[in-house]
Amino acid sequence: MKAILQDLSFEELSSLVQSAGGKPFRAKQIFEGLMQGKAISELPIPPDLRAFLLETYEDEPVKIKETFVSKDGTKKYLFELADGNLIEGVLMHYDYGNTQCVSTQVGCRMGCKFCASTLNGRIRDLTAGEILGEIAAVNRAEGGTLKERAVTNVVLMGSGEPFDNYENVVKFLRNLTAEGGLHVSARNISLSTCGLVPAMRRFAEEGIPLNLTVSLHAVSDEERRRTMPVANKYKIAEILDACAYYFEKTGRRYIFEYSLIEGENADMVHAEALATLLKGRPCHVNLIRLNPVKERNLKGTDERTAQAFLKALLSRGISATLRRSMGSDIGGACGQLRARYLKGE
Repeated sequence: MKAILQDLSFEELSSLVQSAGGKPFRAKQIFEGLMQGKAISELPIPPDLRAFLLETYEDEPVKIKETFVSKDGTKKYLFELADGNLIEGVLMHYDYGNTQCVSTQVGCRMGCKFCASTLNGRIRDLTAGEILGEIAAVNRAEGGTLKERAVTNVVLMGSGEPFDNYENVVKFLRNLTAEGGLHVSARNISLSTCGLVPAMRRFAEEGIPLNLTVSLHAVSDEERRRTMPVANKYKIAEILDACAYYFEKTGRRYIFEYSLIEGENADMVHAEALATLLKGRPCHVNLIRLNPVKERNLKGTDERTAQAFLKALLSRGISATLRRSMGSDIGGACGQLRARYLKGE
């Protein structure tokens, strides 16, 4: 596999073009073309410059292999990478815009019991340019441009643990928010982590004030260890301290994801315990109806239980919402589409 041209910042691309004898305006032309989802072979540049680039860099590192459309309008994309690996992403339509969920790794090694991304482990990390390529490809497919993006918000909640691919993810975020390209505001980006505490604290220093989201899903370390192996290394208290540090450095409140699992964490005892744990903290709780993964034996709760849990949190002064279930008929949860495709389904 060749290098990924989309990995480069505009400044790095400018230096590359200059080294090839290209005129300065060509760098802007190439950068804008790549951010629009174009392959190198599609760029309106001199043949000798194109040949120079294609000798070292992949022509089209991320391709949309298949698109699945849910009855609620949610779209699920199966992407093929240059080495033949498959990843997936989701585009969700909301009143305030379109949110794309991107993958940061091929597979995942975190081992969370409710997630299909972990079924085959982690194959490899995605480069910064491959993650960016997911967005550029969907923005183009949806008729978006750099000035009028079809993708307005981005969430790093697809396959992979973003902080397990730290360097590539941070570079991706810098390129995504840079002027001249897709230029997505950090306030319109959310990053979800299972709670890698050292990386959370390190990221607080990066100066990228996005919405930090932590997969909590339990109210005690003992319960969390049953579904999330990462809990064997990092305790909830350490995660809360890292979140407080993030708030101190960025001024951005943090978000906890809490999947409601039948018979595990969704009764009123857990609602009260969660409210006690988070009381007085500058945070928000995003309750999730678990999308069932057939390879696992965990089940989501019914609507009545979910609403009761939400009401219990709100009555105790906790900011909370219940995420609208989207794309369940097309395998909307992380890793489900890739897992099905690899099995020939």
